Amino acid sequence: MNIGLLLTRNAQFRPNHPAVVFEQHRLTFQDFNRRVNRLANALLKLGVRKGEKVVALLPNCLELLEIYWAVAKIGVVVVPLSPLLQEARALLNLMLDCEATTVITTSAFAGVLDSIRPQLPAVPEERYILTEARAGYQGYDTLTSSTSECEPQGVEIASDDTYNIIYSSGTTGAPKGIVHTHLIRAMYATLFASAFRMRPESVVTHAGSIIFNGAFVTLMPAMYLGATYVLQSHFEPSTFMETVERERVTHVMMVPSQITALLHEPRSSFETLRSLEMIGSVGAPLHREHKQELNRRLPGRFYELYGLTEGFVTILDKNDYAAKPNSVGTPPPFFEMRIIRADGENAAVGEVGEIVGRGPILMPGYYRQPELTAEAIIDGWLHTGDLGYVDANGFLFLVDRKKDMMVSGGTNVFPRDIEEVVVQHPAVREAAVFGVPSDKWGETPLAAVILRQAGSTTAEELRDWVNARVAAKNQRVHAVVIMESFPRNSAGKTLKRVLREPYWAAQAGRI
Repeated sequence: MNIGLLLTRNAQFRPNHPAVVFEQHRLTFQDFNRRVNRLANALLKLGVRKGEKVVALLPNCLELLEIYWAVAKIGVVVVPLSPLLQEARALLNLMLDCEATTVITTSAFAGVLDSIRPQLPAVPEERYILTEARAGYQGYDTLTSSTSECEPQGVEIASDDTYNIIYSSGTTGAPKGIVHTHLIRAMYATLFASAFRMRPESVVTHAGSIIFNGAFVTLMPAMYLGATYVLQSHFEPSTFMETVERERVTHVMMVPSQITALLHEPRSSFETLRSLEMIGSVGAPLHREHKQELNRRLPGRFYELYGLTEGFVTILDKNDYAAKPNSVGTPPPFFEMRIIRADGENAAVGEVGEIVGRGPILMPGYYRQPELTAEAIIDGWLHTGDLGYVDANGFLFLVDRKKDMMVSGGTNVFPRDIEEVVVQHPAVREAAVFGVPSDKWGETPLAAVILRQAGSTTAEELRDWVNARVAAKNQRVHAVVIMESFPRNSAGKTLKRVLREPYWAAQAGRI
């Protein structure tokens, strides 16, 4: 099973159907396939062989899409890394960890690469490739312009061959290389196409970073079906809405921060989004307040996906939202889920425990980390580290991450419960609640917020408002901190770990 053959098939049977739209580029499947073949053959000409790792350190661009499909055709493994990665030591560590032999990037990273090239002997000089011409680097266009646009030959690919290594987002600790095979990505293609009611006539757009695994949830189905994929260079609310209207987009997967930005965009006209049949939320919980507002403006389109890159998901279908608005849905066909207590036994209906699951997209493991793999996958079940419960109908309700849970005064406190209250304040755009040290309670909640309009309330007023409305005394926030923005990873997830660090570092200094 070679997922690269999906493009080959579409080029043969849907040659003139629009395949990819990116800025000024509008490519049919035949055109896109020719470009991808030129890159695949260029990599083979450079001596890149099956199983070798190609690091793609790129923003959203046509070249990144070409890499994704070129490597699939020749059995090479793509390792997409975040363009936010500017620190030389961090980049070096990831390239060494994945055993990279080739890197494709932009001139913006040439300086960083220059400083670490002597420590990367496995990457030959000719395999440093830039999308713009620069001395000392191979040029992407020069490399691909002189090679054949015919299908690459001579590489046999099996279902369990590795397609990519996705490094975890780092929201809870050091990144780990998550391995996905051709079979796993084929399951992404078929299962998510079915779940989101996608068709060959669908038009998919993506405005977040496509190095984020959540992008593959719609990218793979689009290629499987031969649908049109509209890639945006970045997310900006008004541009996003104009693109949806112009291209008649039907399906989009977004992270909560993007949905929130749309809802609070003063120039928003949701009439421009009427073509959408599916608006998916992924990457973090979308607060109830924002779900309700989105469904009011665009009813009957909302899906929520809860999942881990390691290979387990649940999906709240648009037709289940009305009855189960606070749920993150049910496992798709061929998936299984359990809620387990601390003693390893199954939890009762309504009882909070750790979410564990298994299914056809389960990773074979973390790259070169068997000990961490053994901790995550036990007897074939992925232990998510997330807490939740199921109702009598089997719908999953997410409570919080184990690592985000606070123990305050000897009782468990879940930040998400407090966040749901904070975002109801009319002045609040986004909220992130986390635990900070307390001499009296051990930990106590602190709320970081982004306001809709600067100066519309004070931290003290907001603290008192929240504390008057939370359900329990131990949910009262110690303080509110007003911020202009939150630290986020390339996927748009809020990095609570980064928000917490200064408070716990100060506590460690006291000790």
